[in-house]
Amino acid sequence: MTLTLMQPQVTKKSSGSHCRFCGESLQFTLIDLGAQPPCESFIGPEQKNQKEPIYPLHVYVCNNCFLVQLEEFITPKKIFTEYAYFSSYSKTWLEHAKVYAEMIVKKLALNQNSQVVEIASNDGYLLQYIKQKGIPVLGIEPAANVAKIAIKKGIPTLVKFFNLKTSLELVEENKQADLLIGNNVLAQIPELNGFVEGLKNLLKPSGIITMEFPHLLRLIEDNQFDTIYHEHFSYFSLFTVEKIFAHHGLIIYDVETLPTHGGSLRIYARHMEDKDPSKKVTNRVNEVRRKEKFAGLTKLETYASFSEKVKETKESLKDFLLVLKRTKKTVVGYGAPGKGNTLLNSCGVSADLLEYTVDNNPYKQGKFLPGSHIPILLPDKIKETKPDYVLILPWNIKEEIINQVSYIGEWGGCFVVPIPRVTVLDANGVEIPFQATLLNKRKQYFSTF
Repeated sequence: MTLTLMQPQVTKKSSGSHCRFCGESLQFTLIDLGAQPPCESFIGPEQKNQKEPIYPLHVYVCNNCFLVQLEEFITPKKIFTEYAYFSSYSKTWLEHAKVYAEMIVKKLALNQNSQVVEIASNDGYLLQYIKQKGIPVLGIEPAANVAKIAIKKGIPTLVKFFNLKTSLELVEENKQADLLIGNNVLAQIPELNGFVEGLKNLLKPSGIITMEFPHLLRLIEDNQFDTIYHEHFSYFSLFTVEKIFAHHGLIIYDVETLPTHGGSLRIYARHMEDKDPSKKVTNRVNEVRRKEKFAGLTKLETYASFSEKVKETKESLKDFLLVLKRTKKTVVGYGAPGKGNTLLNSCGVSADLLEYTVDNNPYKQGKFLPGSHIPILLPDKIKETKPDYVLILPWNIKEEIINQVSYIGEWGGCFVVPIPRVTVLDANGVEIPFQATLLNKRKQYFSTF
């Protein structure tokens, strides 16, 4: 008998929804991760037995501009008015911000006559380093509880969402920016066109914009499906961001590839009318364009196999945890990031397979993860209970976590990293074979269930 290998198909959908940038009808599914609760809606003890709101986590690809996107089921106001993520709890991210501040101040020769504005400035994690140099700064942050921390640090912060209206108000107050920063905010904007129009309006004629966002190429190639959650309305390639910015009179003239968040881009943009020769389009832009084209990010077929890759990863992690439970091994988590909640809920992992997780953020401690209801405890709990395995949920900062928790080697503990594939590491971060080839022998174990 001859087997015919069929090419994977991108699923077409019937819906009245349209691309948030170009308006094309959304017809093609990238992946459907089912209905899940919002990833930052941590549960208090009194809410544990109450019904949680859940929304579809269904991702589409626009066949015209190739913007990868979710439909808007939850408004930004509902997600970000009070927020559980504080940037300053990650030493890795603080160091990243400090290095950027040093670089950009020197690169642009910023001084006391300059104006730096950051959108989604969080707790002042970045602007603090620029302010230390005597440069005027302004943060714009919609989450009042997070902005309060920045204000305490002496960072002037507007507690509001950024849009065209906000930009017009700031221009009236003579707050146009020499440098306009937006780190990991572009994905969180459902009204993309109004947002980018606001960027152009707020930027001085000779000013520049730098923005960082996870690179769609890395999401696809490294199977980073856990970075999909409701507050990330869109997922970007340089190809699509260039289209969006150009539509609003902005040119991306330089780009850097970064290791942050599993692989990000930092773009540099200027007004189309700005003819400064130092802002000519660089070879780095051309190189990223070439890589995206080679990877097929402008072909629907490229997206078709992603769902199958995700299915394999989900099954591997669930099987691994089931085998550990069957063999009386204890497993706990480290971290309570949004990506961790997508991962656990997509895989159907709850407290019966992951006893608890820990987090440095006091805002999350004593609560439960949404959906899975896994308790969030203080980091010292790991020393107390001495688990066999620690599952690193914020895998993008695994080196920082391994360094902090390397003491698990005292009792022979190991780390587990779930993305891009299930990997076991020793206490020093060195990959080791699965003990007793657990995954390969899963049928042997499960046959006794």
